[in-house]
Amino acid sequence: MTLSDKNYAFVMHCGEMGSRWGFNRTIGQMCGLLIITKEPMTANEIADGLSISRGNVSMGIKELQSWRLIKVQHIPGDRKEYYAPAGTIWDMANRVFEERKKREIDPTLSLLRDNLIEPATNDDEKFAQQQMHEIHDLLETVTKWSAELQRLSPEQLQSLMKLGSGIGKVLDFKDKILKKQ
Repeated sequence: MTLSDKNYAFVMHCGEMGSRWGFNRTIGQMCGLLIITKEPMTANEIADGLSISRGNVSMGIKELQSWRLIKVQHIPGDRKEYYAPAGTIWDMANRVFEERKKREIDPTLSLLRDNLIEPATNDDEKFAQQQMHEIHDLLETVTKWSAELQRLSPEQLQSLMKLGSGIGKVLDFKDKILKKQ
């Protein structure tokens, strides 16, 4: 398989972004390749397309499956397994968010709850607990808000995002009205 320059640049960029999304470069490249390839691919095709080892592809497939980003497809009469993205781009973005929440936010909230249960024994601990409480409240708010966003359809999400700075203007207007009262 030979990628065009544009497609190659996209796949390489996905690899660079992989670490920011929570997985390594090769996993990001594999995900990018599968997203832009029209037909499902075998592990050997993925390896050839990215010039990586078959073993590296096998490990990457397991990782992408653990993130629920790819699915296995079978072609009648062919014993090979083929891999394709598991859903739309929006579905995959939601899954990345869900997985990152499970791996990063949930353990942090758990630690914060454990630390906030015990009463502070001195002023330093009291200050630290106040800060941890603010972090906890922020993460809880973001978690609840993101759960609401995930319930929206892609069309509703796009409409919400297009509002963009308009939301800030509405909130500024609300604050001005409240100050006059």
